[in-house]
Amino acid sequence: MKEALLYEKLKDKKVQCQNCAHYCLIELNKRGICKVRENIEGKLYALNYGKLIACNIDPIEKKPFFHFLPNTYSLSVATVGCNFKCKNCQNYQISQEFEKEIEGKKVSPEEIVQLALRNNLPSISYTYTEPTIFLEYALETMKIAKKEGLKNVWVSNGYLSGKVFELIIPYLDAINIDLKSFSDEFYRKNCQARLEPVLKTAKLMKERGVWVEITTLIIPSLSDDKKTFTDIAQFIKKELGEETPWHLTGFSGKLSWKLKNVLDTSSEKIQLALKIGKKIGLKNIYV
Repeated sequence: MKEALLYEKLKDKKVQCQNCAHYCLIELNKRGICKVRENIEGKLYALNYGKLIACNIDPIEKKPFFHFLPNTYSLSVATVGCNFKCKNCQNYQISQEFEKEIEGKKVSPEEIVQLALRNNLPSISYTYTEPTIFLEYALETMKIAKKEGLKNVWVSNGYLSGKVFELIIPYLDAINIDLKSFSDEFYRKNCQARLEPVLKTAKLMKERGVWVEITTLIIPSLSDDKKTFTDIAQFIKKELGEETPWHLTGFSGKLSWKLKNVLDTSSEKIQLALKIGKKIGLKNIYV
């Protein structure tokens, strides 16, 4: 484990994590929402530092990125944990349902970069779980990768603090943000989070020159209505630009964490979102 980069010490050995938009107030010997940051003797520690739970070589399009380093492969890495509790999660075994003892293979940031270089990969993707929750590990890797001429890409829920944003921005080349809905109620009920910080992150990334792509998972009865599609498409066009890629993906109940009785997304709903996005003026929509 490693002492967290971003937190504030409070009275009675309490701490406030400043890693993501939850700003968890963590009492002694307790963990934050992500379950990988623990208050030990009045100091906050990242328990997942240096512990890879997933490491694969993926097509960059799988992230998905369709307009960033197309037709290349990326070294994809993750640790356990997440700051969302999405009922639809398909990586829940490593984002949610892990033991109190943090699992993962001990791999240093230097070793991650060398693995990418040995395989002639142009980028490293911080993905599968939310990279914000393994900030210390990711940031050290990103710094080394940048020196070696590699690109750094995040696949993120966008729920990061302003301090995290400023730390990663010099080293981040591209980000795919899950814009899961345009309803704060959806975010509160399905993800135990809020919408506004996600929108703020997307706009800031665009403003600071990071390449942005957006993904929306279409969940029957939860995020598959015309208003949702319209609101998201209008936000993308107005705040991110009509050229910003929008990925529309289908939901699978049997693969989800807690929505196993929800039907899979119909092709008709995906086509409806595509039609609405085109009508609003988005240039790059992928289903």
